[in-house]
Amino acid sequence: MIKNNNHRQVTRGSGLLEPYLARLRANKANSLIPDHLRRGRILDIGCGTYPYFLSHTYFKEKYAIDQHEKPEEVSKINWYTLDLNSETHMPFEENYFNAITMLAVAEHLDPSSLVKIFHEIHRILIPDGMLVVTTPAAWSDNLLHMLSAVKMVSKEEIDEHIYVYTLPLLGWYFGKAGFEMTRLKFGYFEMHLNLWATAYR
Repeated sequence: MIKNNNHRQVTRGSGLLEPYLARLRANKANSLIPDHLRRGRILDIGCGTYPYFLSHTYFKEKYAIDQHEKPEEVSKINWYTLDLNSETHMPFEENYFNAITMLAVAEHLDPSSLVKIFHEIHRILIPDGMLVVTTPAAWSDNLLHMLSAVKMVSKEEIDEHIYVYTLPLLGWYFGKAGFEMTRLKFGYFEMHLNLWATAYR
């Protein structure tokens, strides 16, 4: 369990909307994951300096990957420090996780790394396991940069965005990684400013 601290910064940098946006992402991801998968393991890829989603979801076992070190106040989460832009292999055996999440992460990754990461996710998911992805919609990129300039969202996070995605493009990446197109679902949230996608192995 993670110690509850209402004043804990949920992302790097400053941004008045960051706690609210983190809550929306967590709520969306939780709404997409069926209860029967929660009896197993979840991996949150790119959980950030503070694992907000993992602290607001229930699973039997929780795992995290991020380029930053594990915060001292975090307990009962198996944490792996890894920079996925330079190392795409994940240190887990096949068929290990019931669910994997990548919330506001894909936009920070080199597109050439993303296919390799999705391949790895496909490998380490159990059969009928689920991947959940959220990322800003392509048309929201200019708005996010404007909001970061007035400190509504984190400039540090927005400045590290490498690429933007549409739903068809996310589907293409899933397909390249071996996910069947008939097992994908897509949608929008946050007034169509963000995309969500799920893929079942």
